Amino acid sequence: MALSNYQIKPIQPADYPAIEYLTREAFWNVYQPGATEHYIVHQFQGRPELIADLNLGLWVNDQIIGHIMYVKAQINLDAGQVLPIVTFGPLSIAPKYQHQGYGGILLQNSMKRATNLGYAVIAITGNLDFYGRFGFVVGSQLDIHYAAEPREQVVPYFLIHELIPGTLNGRSGTYEDPVGYTVDSKAVAEFDRQFPPKQKLRLPGQLQ
Repeated sequence: MALSNYQIKPIQPADYPAIEYLTREAFWNVYQPGATEHYIVHQFQGRPELIADLNLGLWVNDQIIGHIMYVKAQINLDAGQVLPIVTFGPLSIAPKYQHQGYGGILLQNSMKRATNLGYAVIAITGNLDFYGRFGFVVGSQLDIHYAAEPREQVVPYFLIHELIPGTLNGRSGTYEDPVGYTVDSKAVAEFDRQFPPKQKLRLPGQLQ
């Protein structure tokens, strides 16, 4: 089914509450009891690492139903240099609109914008079954490794996509998540008090 009546554009400060609420709804009880992704979005708003032109909302019939944000990151190359890249996440789609293709539309649109802005490489943590459809591969295939895991270990959720093919040819190195992706559980709990109460559930398939 062809999707229509949607618009993708950079979000504005007035959109932040809706974005945070949307993200909380999208991730609640998915990877852990409750969610932290909405607090990550909150932490990055206004930070210099956040790329304003790639902090994007997706609207359907004037209602915001999706969000993705890109952040400046880097690969520490084994040769001693630093390679500037980008990461993104969370990618959020309102539960009512999930599994309808909107996530893929928002992702592809954002990657095209990132390419047009001159970014060459994206590194993320995510599900290869989903992101592999959009050109992402396990980072170790390109000799780029995730700092949070032993280097010799294949990390199936650490993924890379070369927006400019060949950028990583002959290079190897390590990627570490930008500091804004680290959350304090007490700060999350305090932030969460401003939202409507929701039950935290321990469900099969959660990571934590």
